[in-house]
Amino acid sequence: MERSFKNIPLRRLLWGVVALLTLLIMVIWDSAWWLLALPLLIDFYYTRFIDWDWYKKLKNKKLRTAMTWVNDIIFCLIAFYILTVYVFQNFVIPTSSLEKTMLVGDYVVVSKLSFGPRTPNTPLAFPLAHNTMPKWLGGGKSYSDVPHWGYRRLKGFGQVKSHDLVVFNFPAGDTVCTLMPNPDYYTLCKMVGGKSIIEAQPEKFGKIVYRPVDRRDHYVKRCIGMPGDVLQIKNNQVFINGKPDSNPKHLQFNYWVQTTQMLNPDYLKEIGISNDDVSGIDPTAVTEEAERLGLQKISPDSYGYVYHFPLTNEMKQELSHNSAVKRITIERDNTTGYMYPIDYPTNWTRDNYGPIYIPKRGSTIELTPFNVAVYDRCIKNYEGHSLQIKDGKVYIDGKETKKYTFGMNYYFMMGDNRHNSADSRYWGFVPEDHIVGKPVFVWMSLDKDKGLFSGKIRWSRLFRTVSTLDNGK
Repeated sequence: MERSFKNIPLRRLLWGVVALLTLLIMVIWDSAWWLLALPLLIDFYYTRFIDWDWYKKLKNKKLRTAMTWVNDIIFCLIAFYILTVYVFQNFVIPTSSLEKTMLVGDYVVVSKLSFGPRTPNTPLAFPLAHNTMPKWLGGGKSYSDVPHWGYRRLKGFGQVKSHDLVVFNFPAGDTVCTLMPNPDYYTLCKMVGGKSIIEAQPEKFGKIVYRPVDRRDHYVKRCIGMPGDVLQIKNNQVFINGKPDSNPKHLQFNYWVQTTQMLNPDYLKEIGISNDDVSGIDPTAVTEEAERLGLQKISPDSYGYVYHFPLTNEMKQELSHNSAVKRITIERDNTTGYMYPIDYPTNWTRDNYGPIYIPKRGSTIELTPFNVAVYDRCIKNYEGHSLQIKDGKVYIDGKETKKYTFGMNYYFMMGDNRHNSADSRYWGFVPEDHIVGKPVFVWMSLDKDKGLFSGKIRWSRLFRTVSTLDNGK
C-alpha cells in the first residue's frame, strides 16, 4: 500500500488538490453533508488503503478492459450529474413559442448559476433521463420518490428580472396523463368533463401520475410579470401596473394575409416563415370561411388567396411591400373558458386578459371567491396547504380564515410568439421553486425543414449567446 507522498504520481497529486478544493467549495456553498466524501477522496488520491485499482490486476484481458470502461463511465456519470445539477444543462427548443429569438431545433446551454441552482428534490434517478425511462428500458418512471428533499436554492449570480428568458419546470405538470400530456391535466379535465372520465379511459389517456417539482417537464418563456406586479393585456398589449410594457424585439402575432396569387414557399421561408407555420383557407371554401372569420373582400367579387401565419413587425412590413399582398389582418380571439383560472368565469381571452395580481412572498390577499379561484393552486399545489370551502367560509389547514399570506415569489411567463404560446395565460403562475436557470448560448441549431446537405445546420446561430440573439444582433 502506498503511504508516502513521494510515491504518489504528480498527476494524481494535483488532481487530488483540485478535488479537495472543489469539495471545500461545495461544503461552503451547499452543505456540510459533502464532508462525507472527504475520507473517500483522501484515500483515492493519497492514502490508498482501499485498492482502487484492483481490476487492473485481473488476468482476463477482456474482463480487465470491461472494468476499465465501467470505471470511466461511472466517473463520467458522477461528474455529469454534479455539473447538470449545479452548473449547467443542455436543452433543445421543441416549440415555436419564442420564435424568432429561440428557434425550434436550437440546442441551448442553460446556466443554473444565473439564478442559483436548486438542490434536487429526487436525487436518486436513472442517468441522463429526466422523468421517464428510455423506451428500450421499458419506459416508466426514471426516478425514486425516496429520499425526497424540500426546496432549497443555493446562491447564484443574480435573480430573475423582468423580460429575462427563463427555463422552468412546468407548474401544471404536477399531474400528467401519460398518453396525453398536452393539454395540461387541468385543462384536459375541463375539456372532457372531469377526472372520472379520464380515469375511465386509460387506453386513451394513459395512467394519471404525479411528478415532483424537479421532474416536471421543462419550459422556456419570457418573464413578463414580476412578484407584486399587476398584469393586464388589452388588445394584445401587455400592461404592468397600469403602464404599457415594452415589447420584445421579436414579438409575433398571427395574421390573415390576403393575396391576389399564391405566394412562393421559398419566398415565405426567406422572410422567416417556417413550413409548419404556413396554413390558410382552401380556395374552394374561401368565401364561406372568410365570412365566418369576418374578413373583407379585396375586390368586389373575391377574397383572393387567404394565408394564415405568425409575423413580427419586420416580417409584416416586408410582406406589405409585396405587390401580391392586398390586406394583412391580425387574428382575433374571443374564445373564453380555457384561460387561467380555468374554473372561474372571467370572460378573459388570449388577447384581453386580467388584471391579475402576481403573488409576492409575504404579501397578503383577501380570500374572495375570485381570489380563491386564482390562487387556489398556489395555496394547495405549490405551498402545500389544504384549502376547503364550507358554508361560504374558507378553511386553510383546517382553520377558518379570510386572508392568506404567500410563502413564495411567483412569476408570469409568456412566449414572444403570443398567439402560439401555451403560457401563464392558460396555466397560471410559475413559483420560484420551479425556476431552473437562464439560457445563455446556442451550441447547435438544426432546421427541421431542411436536409443535412441543404442547410439543416444553421451555422450562423452556432455558439451565439442568447442575449445577442434576443437583441437581434
